[in-house]
This record gives sequence, structure tokens and C-alpha cells, in this order.
Amino acid sequence: MNAQPKIAMKGVTKSFGSKQVLRGIDLEVGEAESLVVIGGSGTGKSVMIKTVLGIVRPDGGSIRIDGEEIADAGPAEREKHMKKMGMLFQGSALFDSLPVWENVAFGLIQGRRMKRSEAREAAEAKLAQVGLNAEVGELMPAELSGGMQKRVALARAIATDPEIIFFDEPTTGLDPIMADVINDLIVKCVRELGATAVSITHDMASARKIADRVAMIYEGRILWAGAAEDIDDSGNDYVDQFVHGRAEGPIQMQVRKL
Repeated sequence: MNAQPKIAMKGVTKSFGSKQVLRGIDLEVGEAESLVVIGGSGTGKSVMIKTVLGIVRPDGGSIRIDGEEIADAGPAEREKHMKKMGMLFQGSALFDSLPVWENVAFGLIQGRRMKRSEAREAAEAKLAQVGLNAEVGELMPAELSGGMQKRVALARAIATDPEIIFFDEPTTGLDPIMADVINDLIVKCVRELGATAVSITHDMASARKIADRVAMIYEGRILWAGAAEDIDDSGNDYVDQFVHGRAEGPIQMQVRKL
């Protein structure tokens, strides 16, 4: 990339005890680019995102946001960058005890100290962006279908008009039609905001729909990164096996014998 990347990771490592999860992640995400990171379970996708979010502190390497180092940043500096970010969590992760509108407005009320009346108005506008009317805002999360919960989670992720949005397995648990609806909404919302998007998924239909670029992580390293349209001709045996869902190939499933 010629321009300064929005996110730049170089040599990022992270271990938990004796288990090395990230083994030197090198990855860049451009301004207003949608990057999808693919890979199987346990390959380090979620930990990688958490190091950028500041939830997990890396053991080594560099993480830069807008050219500023955050890997070893103090709380104040880290909080400044976190205000640029939104997150759609796997399983939606809505607060069961709060009505929908307050779930969406949570970051505005708690993080931005916005008045509740103003936050509610903003939340209803974001719900409208994802195709839900104001009446849905009165409901509790338990009253919503899985697809509606995911829409609410998306509305919450964009509520603060973030510069960077992370999507953690955004279509998990959804039927193929609803998954496609959510993918379309992600593309629409990211474009409207002009945001940089980083998604992690093992759903190739989702990856093809929302990605400008795709990167594959395996055993804590980025094996390949390229334009989404090049994914079927990557020339990488690991990528080829994963994309086409083949049992035979260099990726071997770890099966514990009983």
C-alpha cells in the first residue's frame, strides 16, 4: 500500500502460557478498506483482533493505528484510539437486561456521556439504517429472532460513527438467506460511514460478499493476502483447501483419539 495504512501490524506475537497463538502477524488494512481474515477455529483470528482492540496486550511486535503505535500504549492513549472503533461481536452479545434502543445507545451514553433523549434518537436512526423501526427499540433482546438480534448488534457497532469496525463471525448461526441480508447490510453501513472494516470468518460466502481484500491466517501467521477476486487463484495450497472445503490437503484437523 502506498498511503499510510489505517491499521498496520508487524511481527505481532502472543502466547498464553506455553501455547503460542500469534507467531508474527504481518498485516495492513488501508483507509476505508474492507479486509476479511479467513481461517479455521483456533488459528488466532479472534486473538489478533483483540490485540488491535486493546483487549489483549501482545507479547511483541508493532500495532499502529493511523501511524501511531498502540501495542505498548498507556491507558489514555489506548482509550483515544478505542473511541475510533466499533465492534459486532460473535453471537451479537446484547445486554439481556436492556431494551434494544439502550443496547444500541450504550456507547453513546456510557462512553460519550450523551443525554439519554439524544442517545435514544441517535439509536433509532441507526436502527432505521439496518431496517428496523422505532417500535423494535422498545423490545428486549430475548423477544428478537437471531437475524434481528444481529441487526441490532450491527446498529450498536455503527452507533458512534466509528472509523474502524470489527466484525467477529457476523453470520454465525444464521440461515443462508439471513446471512446474505446481514452481509448486504454490513457492506451498506461500512460504505455509508466510509469506515475501515476488519472481519473474521470461516464463511466463504460472507468473505466473498464483504471483502475488498482477503487474508488467511493459519497457525498464528498470515499465509496469504490479496484481492478478494484473486482468492480462487491464490496459488497457495492452504488457501485453496480452505476456500473449497476439502478434507485432503496441507491443513490437517487435530482429532484427539479417545
